[in-house]
Amino acid sequence: MQKILLIDPEKCTGCRSCESACSLFHEKSINPALAHIHVVKMETSGLYIPIVCLQCERPICEDVCPVKAIKRDQKTGAVVIDTDVCVGCRLCAIYCPFAGPRINPKNGKPLKCDLCNGDPTCVKFCEPKAIQYVDATQANMIKRKNAAVRFSELVKNLLGTL
Repeated sequence: MQKILLIDPEKCTGCRSCESACSLFHEKSINPALAHIHVVKMETSGLYIPIVCLQCERPICEDVCPVKAIKRDQKTGAVVIDTDVCVGCRLCAIYCPFAGPRINPKNGKPLKCDLCNGDPTCVKFCEPKAIQYVDATQANMIKRKNAAVRFSELVKNLLGTL
C-alpha cells in the first residue's frame, strides 16, 4: 500500500528537528534554509505548522512546470523535481496551494519533499509525532485533507490581516 506523510500541527512544538534532519540527509549539513520541510509559526493561533509537499494526486506543480521537470517517482509515489532539467522559473512554488516547494537560496531552484526514497528522515526525528508516515488508507487521506484545508484557511486569514 502507498504511504503518505500525515501532519498534526497540534502536536508540533516548533523544535525544528525535522528541518535539521532533512537538511542533513539531503545537503549533508544542518541548514534549515536547505530543508525540504519547514516549520512556520502562525502568530495568530500560536500553532507551529510543519510545511511539506502533500504529494498531491494531481499535482498542480507538475502541470505548470514548463520543462516537465516534475514527475512522480514510481517506487515511492513522491512527486519529485529533476533539478538538472529545472530552469528555476519558480512556477511550482507560486502555484502550489500548500506552500510545498520552497526556493533553494544557493541555486534558486525549488526544494520539496521527496519522501527520502520512501523512508522520511523528518518522521524519525519528530519526537512529539507531529509528522507520521502512514498507510494511505481512506481514513488517513481524509485526515490529511482536513489538515491541508485547515492550513489553507489559516494562511488565508493571515494574508487577510496584512
